[in-house]
Amino acid sequence: MARYNRVLLKLSGEAMAGPASFGIDADRVKGLATEISAVAQKGIEVGVVVGGGNIFRGIALAAKNMDRVTGDHMGMLATVINSLALQDALEQMGQHTRVMSAIQMHQVAEPYIRRRAMRHLEKGRIVIFAAGTSNPYFSTDTAATLRALEIKAEVIAKATKVDGVYDKDPMKHADAVMYQHITYTEVLTKSLGVMDATSVAMCRDNRLPILVFNLNTHGNIMRVVSGESVGTLIS
Repeated sequence: MARYNRVLLKLSGEAMAGPASFGIDADRVKGLATEISAVAQKGIEVGVVVGGGNIFRGIALAAKNMDRVTGDHMGMLATVINSLALQDALEQMGQHTRVMSAIQMHQVAEPYIRRRAMRHLEKGRIVIFAAGTSNPYFSTDTAATLRALEIKAEVIAKATKVDGVYDKDPMKHADAVMYQHITYTEVLTKSLGVMDATSVAMCRDNRLPILVFNLNTHGNIMRVVSGESVGTLIS
Protein backbone atom coordinates (compact mmCIF):
# COMPACT_ATOMS: atom_id res chain seq x y z
CA MET A 1 0.00 0.00 0.00
CA ALA A 2 1.49 3.35 -1.01
CA ARG A 3 2.00 5.96 1.67
CA TYR A 4 2.06 8.84 -0.80
CA ASN A 5 -0.29 9.58 -3.69
CA ARG A 6 1.84 12.24 -5.38
CA VAL A 7 5.61 12.54 -5.09
CA LEU A 8 8.34 14.72 -6.56
CA LEU A 9 11.50 12.73 -7.28
CA LYS A 10 14.72 14.77 -7.39
CA LEU A 11 17.56 13.13 -9.31
CA SER A 12 21.06 14.53 -9.74
CA GLY A 13 22.55 14.75 -13.19
CA GLU A 14 25.23 12.31 -12.03
CA ALA A 15 22.50 9.69 -11.54
CA MET A 16 22.21 9.59 -15.34
CA ALA A 17 25.94 9.09 -15.83
CA GLY A 18 26.31 5.66 -14.28
CA PRO A 19 29.93 4.60 -13.63
CA ALA A 20 31.27 7.54 -15.65
CA SER A 21 31.30 10.97 -14.08
CA PHE A 22 29.82 12.68 -17.16
CA GLY A 23 27.54 12.03 -20.09
CA ILE A 24 24.48 9.78 -20.23
CA ASP A 25 24.75 6.04 -19.58
CA ALA A 26 21.95 4.23 -21.44
CA ASP A 27 21.86 1.28 -19.04
CA ARG A 28 21.71 3.58 -16.03
CA VAL A 29 18.84 5.60 -17.53
CA LYS A 30 16.99 2.39 -18.38
CA GLY A 31 17.39 1.19 -14.78
CA LEU A 32 16.04 4.49 -13.43
CA ALA A 33 13.13 4.37 -15.86
CA THR A 34 12.29 0.82 -14.78
CA GLU A 35 12.07 1.85 -11.11
CA ILE A 36 10.08 5.02 -11.82
CA SER A 37 7.72 3.13 -14.13
CA ALA A 38 7.05 0.53 -11.43
CA VAL A 39 6.05 3.31 -9.03
CA ALA A 40 3.71 4.91 -11.59
CA GLN A 41 2.10 1.54 -12.30
CA LYS A 42 1.11 1.39 -8.62
CA GLY A 43 -1.12 4.42 -9.28
CA ILE A 44 1.25 6.90 -7.63
CA GLU A 45 1.51 10.26 -9.41
CA VAL A 46 5.16 11.03 -10.14
CA GLY A 47 6.87 14.31 -10.95
CA VAL A 48 10.62 14.29 -11.64
CA VAL A 49 13.31 16.97 -11.61
CA VAL A 50 16.72 15.98 -13.00
CA GLY A 51 19.91 17.98 -12.54
CA GLY A 52 22.40 18.65 -15.33
CA GLY A 53 25.77 18.16 -13.65
CA ASN A 54 26.70 15.14 -15.76
CA ILE A 55 26.65 17.31 -18.87
CA PHE A 56 27.55 20.78 -17.67
CA ARG A 57 30.39 19.81 -15.32
CA GLY A 58 32.10 18.10 -18.24
CA ILE A 59 32.87 21.58 -19.57
CA ALA A 60 33.19 23.34 -16.22
CA LEU A 61 36.98 23.67 -16.51
CA ALA A 62 36.57 25.59 -19.74
CA ALA A 63 33.87 27.72 -18.16
CA LYS A 64 35.79 29.01 -15.14
CA ASN A 65 35.81 32.60 -16.38
CA MET A 66 32.29 32.43 -17.78
CA ASP A 67 29.55 34.80 -16.71
CA ARG A 68 27.46 33.15 -13.96
CA VAL A 69 24.14 33.82 -15.70
CA THR A 70 25.41 32.29 -18.96
CA GLY A 71 26.73 29.27 -17.07
CA ASP A 72 23.40 28.80 -15.28
CA HIS A 73 21.51 28.96 -18.57
CA MET A 74 23.82 26.27 -19.97
CA GLY A 75 23.07 24.17 -16.90
CA MET A 76 19.33 24.57 -17.51
CA LEU A 77 19.74 23.32 -21.08
CA ALA A 78 21.70 20.33 -19.72
CA THR A 79 18.67 19.40 -17.58
CA VAL A 80 16.52 19.42 -20.74
CA ILE A 81 18.86 16.92 -22.40
CA ASN A 82 18.65 14.62 -19.35
CA SER A 83 14.88 15.00 -19.19
CA LEU A 84 14.48 13.97 -22.83
CA ALA A 85 16.72 10.94 -22.28
CA LEU A 86 14.63 9.85 -19.29
CA GLN A 87 11.39 10.48 -21.18
CA ASP A 88 12.58 8.30 -24.05
CA ALA A 89 13.49 5.44 -21.69
CA LEU A 90 10.10 5.66 -19.92
CA GLU A 91 8.15 5.75 -23.18
CA GLN A 92 9.98 2.68 -24.45
CA MET A 93 8.43 0.94 -21.44
CA GLY A 94 4.97 2.11 -22.48
CA GLN A 95 4.80 4.79 -19.81
CA HIS A 96 3.06 8.02 -20.84
CA THR A 97 5.48 10.83 -20.04
CA ARG A 98 5.63 14.59 -20.55
CA VAL A 99 8.64 16.89 -20.39
CA MET A 100 7.63 20.40 -19.31
CA SER A 101 10.29 23.05 -19.68
CA ALA A 102 10.54 26.33 -17.79
CA ILE A 103 12.33 27.71 -20.87
CA GLN A 104 10.04 27.59 -23.87
CA MET A 105 11.24 25.27 -26.64
CA HIS A 106 8.07 24.07 -28.32
CA GLN A 107 9.75 21.63 -30.69
CA VAL A 108 11.11 19.43 -27.88
CA ALA A 109 8.99 20.00 -24.76
CA GLU A 110 5.76 21.48 -23.49
CA PRO A 111 6.01 24.86 -21.74
CA TYR A 112 5.58 24.52 -18.00
CA ILE A 113 2.01 25.45 -17.04
CA ARG A 114 1.02 24.45 -13.53
CA ARG A 115 -2.59 23.47 -14.23
CA ARG A 116 -1.58 21.43 -17.26
CA ALA A 117 1.10 19.66 -15.23
CA MET A 118 -1.44 18.71 -12.56
CA ARG A 119 -3.83 17.46 -15.24
CA HIS A 120 -1.09 15.24 -16.69
CA LEU A 121 -0.44 13.80 -13.22
CA GLU A 122 -4.14 13.17 -12.62
CA LYS A 123 -4.24 11.25 -15.92
CA GLY A 124 -1.41 9.01 -14.74
CA ARG A 125 1.35 10.56 -16.84
CA ILE A 126 4.85 10.98 -15.44
CA VAL A 127 5.84 14.63 -15.65
CA ILE A 128 9.51 15.59 -15.93
CA PHE A 129 10.16 19.24 -15.08
CA ALA A 130 13.11 20.59 -17.09
CA ALA A 131 15.16 23.81 -17.23
CA GLY A 132 15.03 24.53 -13.51
CA THR A 133 13.02 27.63 -12.65
CA SER A 134 14.30 29.39 -15.84
CA ASN A 135 16.06 31.88 -13.53
CA PRO A 136 19.81 31.97 -12.89
CA TYR A 137 21.20 31.67 -9.33
CA PHE A 138 18.62 29.00 -8.43
CA SER A 139 19.67 25.36 -8.18
CA THR A 140 17.69 22.35 -9.40
CA ASP A 141 17.05 21.58 -5.70
CA THR A 142 15.18 24.86 -5.46
CA ALA A 143 13.39 24.11 -8.74
CA ALA A 144 12.34 20.71 -7.35
CA THR A 145 10.98 22.33 -4.20
CA LEU A 146 9.10 24.97 -6.17
CA ARG A 147 7.53 22.39 -8.50
CA ALA A 148 6.68 20.08 -5.58
CA LEU A 149 4.83 22.91 -3.84
CA GLU A 150 3.07 24.00 -7.03
CA ILE A 151 1.77 20.51 -7.87
CA LYS A 152 0.93 19.82 -4.19
CA ALA A 153 3.28 16.84 -3.88
CA GLU A 154 3.21 15.15 -0.48
CA VAL A 155 6.97 14.62 -0.27
CA ILE A 156 10.23 15.38 -2.07
CA ALA A 157 12.17 12.14 -2.58
CA LYS A 158 15.77 13.33 -2.87
CA ALA A 159 17.98 10.65 -4.44
CA THR A 160 21.67 10.66 -3.45
CA LYS A 161 24.65 8.29 -3.57
CA VAL A 162 24.66 7.75 0.22
CA ASP A 163 22.05 6.17 2.50
CA GLY A 164 20.70 9.39 4.00
CA VAL A 165 21.73 12.52 5.91
CA TYR A 166 24.89 12.21 8.01
CA ASP A 167 26.46 14.47 10.62
CA LYS A 168 29.52 14.71 8.33
CA ASP A 169 30.55 13.47 4.90
CA PRO A 170 30.42 9.65 5.03
CA MET A 171 32.69 9.48 1.97
CA LYS A 172 35.48 11.13 3.96
CA HIS A 173 34.73 10.10 7.57
CA ALA A 174 34.29 6.46 8.56
CA ASP A 175 32.71 7.49 11.89
CA ALA A 176 29.93 9.57 10.25
CA VAL A 177 26.54 8.94 11.89
CA MET A 178 23.32 8.82 9.86
CA TYR A 179 20.13 10.50 11.09
CA GLN A 180 16.84 8.62 10.80
CA HIS A 181 14.95 11.87 11.31
CA ILE A 182 16.12 15.47 11.46
CA THR A 183 14.41 18.86 11.41
CA TYR A 184 14.76 21.48 8.68
CA THR A 185 16.32 23.89 11.17
CA GLU A 186 18.98 21.35 12.19
CA VAL A 187 19.89 20.80 8.53
CA LEU A 188 20.31 24.56 8.09
CA THR A 189 22.13 25.35 11.34
CA LYS A 190 24.53 22.41 10.97
CA SER A 191 25.10 23.23 7.26
CA LEU A 192 24.64 19.56 6.35
CA GLY A 193 24.50 20.34 2.64
CA VAL A 194 21.80 17.85 1.68
CA MET A 195 20.00 20.42 -0.44
CA ASP A 196 20.76 24.10 -0.75
CA ALA A 197 19.55 26.37 2.03
CA THR A 198 16.89 28.08 -0.11
CA SER A 199 15.12 24.81 -0.88
CA VAL A 200 15.30 23.55 2.72
CA ALA A 201 13.89 26.86 4.01
CA MET A 202 11.05 26.71 1.44
CA CYS A 203 10.20 23.17 2.55
CA ARG A 204 10.25 24.26 6.19
CA ASP A 205 8.02 27.28 5.59
CA ASN A 206 5.48 25.13 3.72
CA ARG A 207 5.82 21.97 5.83
CA LEU A 208 6.86 19.82 2.88
CA PRO A 209 8.82 16.75 4.06
CA ILE A 210 12.04 15.67 2.33
CA LEU A 211 13.09 12.03 2.20
CA VAL A 212 16.79 11.56 1.44
CA PHE A 213 17.69 8.07 0.23
CA ASN A 214 20.33 6.07 -1.65
CA LEU A 215 19.49 5.75 -5.33
CA ASN A 216 22.15 3.08 -5.84
CA THR A 217 20.15 0.54 -3.80
CA HIS A 218 17.80 -1.13 -6.26
CA GLY A 219 14.13 -0.75 -5.35
CA ASN A 220 14.62 2.20 -3.00
CA ILE A 221 12.30 4.51 -4.95
CA MET A 222 9.45 2.05 -4.41
CA ARG A 223 10.38 1.62 -0.75
CA VAL A 224 10.29 5.39 -0.22
CA VAL A 225 6.83 5.88 -1.71
CA SER A 226 5.57 2.79 0.13
CA GLY A 227 6.49 4.39 3.46
CA GLU A 228 9.21 1.91 4.40
CA SER A 229 11.93 3.08 6.77
CA VAL A 230 14.50 4.12 4.21
CA GLY A 231 17.01 6.97 4.40
CA THR A 232 16.47 10.15 6.40
CA LEU A 233 13.25 12.09 6.84
CA ILE A 234 13.62 15.86 7.09
CA SER A 235 10.47 17.43 8.56
